[in-house]
Amino acid sequence: MSANASNLATSVSPSIWRNTAAWTKAADIAVVLMAASLPWSTSLVAIFAVVWLLVLIPTIELRDFTETLRRPACFLPVLLFALAVIGTLWSTDIPWAARLQGINPVAKLIAIPILIRHFEKSGRGLWVALAFLASCTAVMLASWLMFMDHRLAFDPMRTVGVPVKNYIAQSQEFALCAFAAFGAAVYLLRAQGKIWAVLLIVLGIGFLANMVFVASSRTVFVCIPVLFVVFAAKHFSRRGFLLLMAVVVAAGAIAWSSSPYLRIRTAMIGIEYQNYRDSNAVTSVGERLEFWRKSIKFVEEAPLAGHGTGSTKTLFTQDAVGQTGASAQIIGNPHNQTLNVAVQWGLIGVFVLYAMWFVHLKMFTGAGLAAWVGLVAVVENFVSSLLNSHLFDFHEGWIYVLAVGVAGGMVMRAQTRGAHAGQA
Repeated sequence: MSANASNLATSVSPSIWRNTAAWTKAADIAVVLMAASLPWSTSLVAIFAVVWLLVLIPTIELRDFTETLRRPACFLPVLLFALAVIGTLWSTDIPWAARLQGINPVAKLIAIPILIRHFEKSGRGLWVALAFLASCTAVMLASWLMFMDHRLAFDPMRTVGVPVKNYIAQSQEFALCAFAAFGAAVYLLRAQGKIWAVLLIVLGIGFLANMVFVASSRTVFVCIPVLFVVFAAKHFSRRGFLLLMAVVVAAGAIAWSSSPYLRIRTAMIGIEYQNYRDSNAVTSVGERLEFWRKSIKFVEEAPLAGHGTGSTKTLFTQDAVGQTGASAQIIGNPHNQTLNVAVQWGLIGVFVLYAMWFVHLKMFTGAGLAAWVGLVAVVENFVSSLLNSHLFDFHEGWIYVLAVGVAGGMVMRAQTRGAHAGQA
């Protein structure tokens, strides 16, 4: 009896372990859960990321590594991570705890090549996109409900219209979803899917309206015009481009005149700058300008290779001695992705960063919904990273990783199938 049980175990276990299709589908589901939980929970994203990597193990083949790392879109994120690891060697005046902590924001970039390879093989990237869109839609509806009746807030201490996370993260989600929906609507209209196209346009307008009237970051108001230009240039003729730009300008004027929130958020920029200029007051605008001024000075001190991984906070701490107001603020994030990289790894790091952005942008210049979603994600991250370090921030960074990884895998899959069809 025991011999039979042993034989059964040995015959079943290998078959389960070698069932690549089942493990691949399980990995797909884990990424879907990551995307669905990203707007709501940091912990769940980390948990599902670990689960995803574990269920991927039975599907890994040696050629996956060699073929994947030959592609610049996959190699460059790994190179930036490797630079962060090696950079710990020349941050000699920094405690090892700070050096290791400096690696952490870059580590998630390793997931990009793994996601690209995985979804190139699985072809279920649309599941992830729909999960993220549905989850962000739920956040948007909750935001509108909070705005209309403050008693419906999950936490009375939270910002009105921001049910979870913060208004910066929420704005990045909503902008990505809005323009992804607009692009999907264009493709559906061309395929005669008019009803679904109209629904997606309404959904996209809902995301934009929420940012105009309810809650948003000022960074996203820099991103939105750029994304509209990219959208019009990508999907319309020259005449259509000009017509859409006229509509956008008119809609912007209506939004400005009808939204006190938008006018207040914009007016505060000048007020905050004046307070900083006149009295070195601690304001959002003033802090950014101070962070950038000091970061440029730090880069000038070590322009080629930077001060090493994890050095930023120590540099700001040393420079704040004897200072007051905005000049006394200490931070490990200078609120600019380029400066964040340059302070730690110098011009070498900046070159790798911009090479990665360029290659990812180039990867999504083709046709198709996946290419459009990836393009929106890269453009949004680049523009927002002029005012923040969004690539290294947890929430915004994972948006980039998932969008580029999943959409990149779908684009690679379409290119491979197209090449095979051409050969046939």
